[in-house]
Amino acid sequence: MIKIVVGGAIEKKKVAESITMCGGDRVEVKIMSDIEAAMQVKTGKANYYFGACATGGGGALAMAITLLGASKCSTVSMPGNPPEESHVDEMVKQGKVAFGFTSDHIEKAVPFILNSIFKKEE
Repeated sequence: MIKIVVGGAIEKKKVAESITMCGGDRVEVKIMSDIEAAMQVKTGKANYYFGACATGGGGALAMAITLLGASKCSTVSMPGNPPEESHVDEMVKQGKVAFGFTSDHIEKAVPFILNSIFKKEE
């Protein structure tokens, strides 16, 4: 079971629902404040952090970057720059555990990230 926490500035419920829909019984999802979610990953109580905001990096990842370090975080989409599956695959392969994206890209970003995680975990 892959444990995913949802932080970020906006659309937490929508992100969590998308994770549950795409991941099914392979994932456990919890919505938390940014700092709580990042601490769950830092302490090993969760495997991954997902967050959304208007820019994909600011409010989505600020606490994750602060607590986990920039080397563990990746912005997978920004306004006008939708997520690309190959980029997400590379970020997961590099060991990124916190992912930020814009709220209008939830439907693409979440499946891309989960598929990459599932490939890595197999």
